[in-house]
Amino acid sequence: MPHTTDANRFEPRTYAKVDRRLLPFLFGCYVLAYLDRVDVGFAKLQMLKDLGWSEEAFGVGAGVFFIGYFLFEVPSNLLLRRFGARRWIARIMVTWGLVCLSMIWVEGAWGFYVRRFLLGFAEAGFFPGIIYYLTLWYPSRLRAGRTALFVAAIPAAGLLGNPLSGLIMDSLSGVAGWRGWQWLFLCDGLPSVVAGVVVWFYLDNGVAEAAWLSAEEKSLIEANLAAEDAGKERARLGDALQCGQVYVLSAVYFTLMVGLYGISFWLPTIVKGFGVTGYRDTGLITAIPYAVAVAGMIVLSRYSDRTGERRRPYIWNVTAGACGLALSAVFAAHPVPAILCLSVGTLGVIGSMPLFWPMPSAILRGTAAAAGIGLVNSVGNLGGYLGPNIPVWLGRASVGPAVAMGAISGILLAGAVLAALFIPGSGVVGASTPEDPTPRRRG
Repeated sequence: MPHTTDANRFEPRTYAKVDRRLLPFLFGCYVLAYLDRVDVGFAKLQMLKDLGWSEEAFGVGAGVFFIGYFLFEVPSNLLLRRFGARRWIARIMVTWGLVCLSMIWVEGAWGFYVRRFLLGFAEAGFFPGIIYYLTLWYPSRLRAGRTALFVAAIPAAGLLGNPLSGLIMDSLSGVAGWRGWQWLFLCDGLPSVVAGVVVWFYLDNGVAEAAWLSAEEKSLIEANLAAEDAGKERARLGDALQCGQVYVLSAVYFTLMVGLYGISFWLPTIVKGFGVTGYRDTGLITAIPYAVAVAGMIVLSRYSDRTGERRRPYIWNVTAGACGLALSAVFAAHPVPAILCLSVGTLGVIGSMPLFWPMPSAILRGTAAAAGIGLVNSVGNLGGYLGPNIPVWLGRASVGPAVAMGAISGILLAGAVLAALFIPGSGVVGASTPEDPTPRRRG
């Protein structure tokens, strides 16, 4: 291990090396995952008319994804721990890419429901699997910033993917006899299959397999992880399932996912309701809230890592996001203030994710961490069924999707209150001290 002045720079250099190897690649994979999941919201603008479906049929199909996701989430994360990230993440990506490709030939509503269910089943385990995978490389004190760079794929997918999706549907509709939404599913599914093959050759299962790290670098990372795990008592599967703290976090995450997917699936429809013509222009405008979220979440995560605070910035950011969504309903007839409010709402939801995910991984290790992270994500993502359907259910009372953002904001506020009441201290449920014992300046 290096000594003197070099020792002070050795750890930052080591983790910077890990960052360069892992984070851009995982970021790209998650962009593909998120586009495969939510581009149906863009395809909807054309699919409903082409296939003769109702808004209710779309809401059911958008939401049923999360039923399949819920059923296989925890088993998938346990299988990832058993078979290793390289094999399991590759399997997940190839499978969901193939299911996405099958959407090209969907006709009836029931075929749509089955494919969406299978897409959720196939993708289950990817996001919590990567969250767990990061715990194999980074101690908790470094994790929020890295999680933010991974989760930034969500707003980046909206920022880059929405204009691209609009361009595909505008320019390719009718080419080779296919509609724009069919080309969209082709452009989503095929890259995921290819990326899954790349995962097999590129990703390492853990530090021990990383030939690109020196022996000293491996020793440093393993020592940091071992020191952190020594303070965690919960390591077995049963520990995660019996831990009340895990269920508190699941409930909080549920409210966050209601907001995320309420925005993701209906934002194109809301923007179209402003009178925007053309799918490309719709994509460009819907990219604005995601651009705000990209910048804001990185600032928030850096603050969180610097201060060790998770809970307090989470509560304030979610509350601001809930207010932004509620105000977007008030200004629904005025596009500019409505988009500004939706930008605050998007930051409140997406920007809170890297503040949230260090919490469960700070109290669990080993098999308990894999199961607990999977459980929190699976239960929480049931909010992904509720979020897209709230506008549908309210629509039966002649309430537009923009107004439905007010209802979603109420659920987000409930989650902020739940976090304030049941997540004490720095954000480690059940702990009274910061998750990282190393002294640091408080902000």
